[in-house]
Amino acid sequence: MQINYCSGRQAIQPCNLGMYSYQIDPYIGCEHHCYYCYVLNQPEIKEGEILIHKDLMEQLSKALSKLESQTIYMGMNTDPYQPSEEIYKQTRQVLEILLNRGFSVCILTKSDLVVRDIDILSNMVDSSAGISIAFQDEHTRQLFETKAPSNERRIEALKKLKEAGIQTYTLVCPVMPFITDVESLIDMVEPYSDTIWLYALNMKEKEDKNWQNIREILDSNYPEMTEQYRKIAFSKEHPYWKELREKLNKLKLKRGLNLRVEL
Repeated sequence: MQINYCSGRQAIQPCNLGMYSYQIDPYIGCEHHCYYCYVLNQPEIKEGEILIHKDLMEQLSKALSKLESQTIYMGMNTDPYQPSEEIYKQTRQVLEILLNRGFSVCILTKSDLVVRDIDILSNMVDSSAGISIAFQDEHTRQLFETKAPSNERRIEALKKLKEAGIQTYTLVCPVMPFITDVESLIDMVEPYSDTIWLYALNMKEKEDKNWQNIREILDSNYPEMTEQYRKIAFSKEHPYWKELREKLNKLKLKRGLNLRVEL
């Protein structure tokens, strides 16, 4: 993995999630390189390269001094606990400055490295941390996210976070039509998740890198599925999503689950 410094990009940026005003990306690019990830379509993202902020602490000190204390989101465009974090500790430095300035954080990751920072998270007011998961078996998971940690490691991390008293959540995302067994994943993470969010696979353009990746995987492993899959992935109103929404809302009521169905 090649590590370079980025230039001109601010570490703290507006967040388009309704619950948070700002997000921080400690890295640009992600070693997990999940083949379905929307970030692959960004022109500055290159496989085999990670960019880091040379002046991260200076940037954040200036930016945070102008903001009221609040919760910052981490995990929008990169995994804050990708393997490089073990060496560069950009994420931990961010957490330390947020804690010292009276801010809190909501983290999304695929890595069990997050448990390293329980000492900081447990001292923040209303901090939360969650994992994303999309496949119920390792064979399928490795087709679509070869370089990411196993489900077992993610769920064990979620368990440790919950035991430490930190608010936890799971993002079942992306729900891959005919491949993701949503109910099975809910059963796996429900004991350790205060909230479970569910998001659909949502493709934008057929020329995008993430769709090209998925199509290649489908053609090689599920060739009978490719055309139907394409129709579903590019249509939010496809009957597949409507039927799944109805099924999950019934499951939510029946089992009293804290599900957020965003399909």
